[in-house]
Amino acid sequence: MHTGKIKKVVTERGFGFISDTDGREVFFHQSSLTGIQFTDLKEEQKVQFDIEDSPKGPRAVNISVTQE
Repeated sequence: MHTGKIKKVVTERGFGFISDTDGREVFFHQSSLTGIQFTDLKEEQKVQFDIEDSPKGPRAVNISVTQE
């Protein structure tokens, strides 16, 4: 499980990017959220997630908001 913060949310397109604590930027799609609505996400919000490979590179999945 990885942790990071929401870096950018592109509401009209249904995706965004997370800044991983390792310093890399990871793509995510709204369908990868668990327990939160896409429209409720805010930049700098702390999240935890898994990373999987996709044809376009790594992407975040199983994303949930942390309480830290």
